[in-house]
Amino acid sequence: MIRHIVMWKFRRDLEETPAEIANEMKSRLEALVGKIDGLLRAEVGVNIKETDSSYDAVLTADFPSFEVMEAYKVHPLHVEVSNYCKSRREQRVDVDYEL
Repeated sequence: MIRHIVMWKFRRDLEETPAEIANEMKSRLEALVGKIDGLLRAEVGVNIKETDSSYDAVLTADFPSFEVMEAYKVHPLHVEVSNYCKSRREQRVDVDYEL
């Protein structure tokens, strides 16, 4: 089993606030469960305390294998969400590990 964690810091120069973007990401990513084979769980947390070192949102997703996770990354439904995010993010960090 693979756990995939991603954190984003969103741009501050857009009409949308970072919280609005984070909530949109939450809706879109959590809706992918059941639509993309092998995405066992997706939970997006929206940051509630802003500091210089904090990020705006975090995704925790579980997959049965590394190969399934890699297939998820190129799935058209995920690519659509990823493109939305890329146009609004300032920073992204991630970690993948075995459970």
